[in-house]
Amino acid sequence: MKRRIRTRDDNGQTMVEFILVLPVLLIVLFGIVQFGITFKDYVTLTDAVRAGARTAAVSRNSANPAADTIARVKSASDLTPASVAVTVTSTWVHGDDVVVTGKYPYSISLFGVVVASGQLSTTTTERVE
Repeated sequence: MKRRIRTRDDNGQTMVEFILVLPVLLIVLFGIVQFGITFKDYVTLTDAVRAGARTAAVSRNSANPAADTIARVKSASDLTPASVAVTVTSTWVHGDDVVVTGKYPYSISLFGVVVASGQLSTTTTERVE
């Protein structure tokens, strides 16, 4: 019985292709994770600002309604309270608008390289009751 010798052996071709594609797959995967974390922070900030605006709308008779609103925004989220910047704009007159704006820094990094960074910002307007 005669055996043929294969001159073109493809054992290992799949491994080489996987090694070539693996860095791209990892960058995409970690990019999705980092974007998800940033989006979660944005949704959390939006919810905290909404809760703060509701507090501002019902606290015009408070001694310091702006401070109450800022405290509510900072305590209503799992974000780092020291990093949350809150501004409250209102005349505190019944029927006027109160505008609450929140800002929170974000940074998207892939393997230690910062790809994008800046401030997440959201604004909510309510009517003072």
